[in-house]
Amino acid sequence: MTGLVSVALAGEARLADVPHYAASMMKVPVFVALHRAADAGTLDLDGPVPVANTFTSATGSSYSCDPGYDNEHDVWDRLGSAAPARWLARRMIVRSSNLATNLLLALVGLPAVAEAWRVAGATRSVTGRGIEDAAAEAAGITNTVTAADLALLFGGLLAGTVASPAACAEMLDVLAGQELREDLALGVPAGVRVAYKSGWVDGVRHSAGVVLPPDAPPYVVAVCTTGVPDAATVIAHVSRTAWEERQ
Repeated sequence: MTGLVSVALAGEARLADVPHYAASMMKVPVFVALHRAADAGTLDLDGPVPVANTFTSATGSSYSCDPGYDNEHDVWDRLGSAAPARWLARRMIVRSSNLATNLLLALVGLPAVAEAWRVAGATRSVTGRGIEDAAAEAAGITNTVTAADLALLFGGLLAGTVASPAACAEMLDVLAGQELREDLALGVPAGVRVAYKSGWVDGVRHSAGVVLPPDAPPYVVAVCTTGVPDAATVIAHVSRTAWEERQ
């Protein structure tokens, strides 16, 4: 097998600190930052957020999203109106909405996302720009993750430490509501609860989350791949191995 596979799970790590392009995994710290703002009382999760498709680049210019590059269309149907932040957050997670992500990133700001990573204990992952911010990408500003940092972030959600315990429980419920069961979830029996997020672009595929077995304590798995053929199968295999070794 060619390419790079990074794994972080309880008691085992393989190249876990190697940075990868984040793809949609950057949506998880945005999710955490949103709930942290709500915990602090600076943001109302049920308050309206204008749904527009113009964003400020990390370089100071403006950019927009391509609806054809998005996996979700319900948010696009609300273009020109408004939607609650909580609903946008769910669409960002369960259908990986790019438009919802950029709306929420604009709402909380990049420093708040950096703080979410910091509170989790992450040291190598960076959220530097929104999705499709081509000017920032051209300037070398990007989004990166490591398997170790994703494991820390999901571990913080499980422990209730990256936001209030109630907020962390709510986020895990949303993460467990993925509308497409894939990657990590395919490594455990049907019906087992998995609170996770996957992300991919050409040549890159990652998945991380919390598995909640009915017969053992919950555990965290994070897998990042770059340049790996049939990466979804590789991720499912790692997840299956972790399941079989649960205690």
